[in-house]
Amino acid sequence: MRPLHTAGAAALALLALQAAPAAAQPQTNPPRPGQTGPDPTLPQPQRGLLPNMTIPRPAGWNNERPTVPEGYTIQPIATDLRIPRQTLVLPNGDILVAEGSGGKQAPKVRPKDFVAGFIKSLGKSSAPSGDRLTLLRDADGDGTYELQHTFAENLNAPYGLALVNGSLFVANQDALVRFDYRDGQTEASGPPEQVTALPAEINHHWTKSLAASPDGESLFVGIGSNSNITERGMAAEVDRAMVWQIDAESGAHRPYATGIRNPTALTIQPGTGQLWAVANERDEIGPDLVPDYLTSVKEGAFYGWPYSYWGQNVDERVRPQDPQKVAAAIAPDYALGSHVAALGVDFSTPAMGAPFAEGAFVGEHGSWNRTNPVGYKVVFVPFRDNRPAGPPQDVVTGFLNEEGNARGRPVGVTVDPRGALIIADDLSNTVWRMTPAR
Repeated sequence: MRPLHTAGAAALALLALQAAPAAAQPQTNPPRPGQTGPDPTLPQPQRGLLPNMTIPRPAGWNNERPTVPEGYTIQPIATDLRIPRQTLVLPNGDILVAEGSGGKQAPKVRPKDFVAGFIKSLGKSSAPSGDRLTLLRDADGDGTYELQHTFAENLNAPYGLALVNGSLFVANQDALVRFDYRDGQTEASGPPEQVTALPAEINHHWTKSLAASPDGESLFVGIGSNSNITERGMAAEVDRAMVWQIDAESGAHRPYATGIRNPTALTIQPGTGQLWAVANERDEIGPDLVPDYLTSVKEGAFYGWPYSYWGQNVDERVRPQDPQKVAAAIAPDYALGSHVAALGVDFSTPAMGAPFAEGAFVGEHGSWNRTNPVGYKVVFVPFRDNRPAGPPQDVVTGFLNEEGNARGRPVGVTVDPRGALIIADDLSNTVWRMTPAR
């Protein structure tokens, strides 16, 4: 792409400043009615020179805490981290935290890419990428994690975590790796072994989510697209926008499900063994399109990207069109609302209390591309008979302050089977722990 002329760059900078006011409006508007659930209302696409862009600026917690439901408490169990993304509760109760930020400087193919990049940068932490795993330990079980220790370092933007049969698997942005693990270990005994390389060219969506099959034989890795809607060409999308199934022993892999623009978190449903994901959908066709979603991931299924969304709703921007692919596309299970940026998911247990006994927690990192922000909270999707049943419920809120600036941004959510919700906050670099009051 040719460099922008000075006048063009100045005009884009002015547009960026106009699109990103110093403070967003307070979060008084959840996703519009009909935007969530199994059958969301889909408005007509809206296109323009630039999408609406408003990202809350970092504000800090200033000794405050997130808001949780009556009968629950929340406290920080780790601070001063370096971009905590996902967590894993180990069998002895220790918690591993994956810290880091990845991606390469993808070629900017449109003027709006410069603007969007600038806007997004305003809502991020200034901390350097940790590229490490940190171990947290509460030795006496009093809820205070007195040990905060580096378990492994010199990783490459680690994100997904899974423990299988004495092996700790880590999804770096460029490879799935494994460490030997023994119960109670506080640091890795050596460098990791590579299981298989993962797509990392450009890495527009760099996060590699991870879950292990119940039998431990397979690992599932979510790999996001290299663009919003193939503006870098289909060659850049080879092996992307899909979930891989990887043999844990050999590293052999194959596509498990395709057409998922950015599967940012994966988890296995207890009792059924079913793989579930949250995914971030496409941008630039309006503030209420396209819903991010929670879905079971069916083997061999195609979920539409880039040709269609929410089943067979054709995206007219894609060239060339592919009617056969559209006809094969299936709709996700449950809409979370457009642009909420779901980055974490885990199923609950009865130990979390009656209000959250059956269902899934979802961490919503929050929007940047609509005038009134949405997300910036943790929600709970109730289930019945192993399926979503009812509207999402706000659980952990207060990430936006009264001025509309961001105290924090939730990413990964992990349920401790003993009765705690662990939340990674990558803006304030904190790990939070919500528990039923006892």
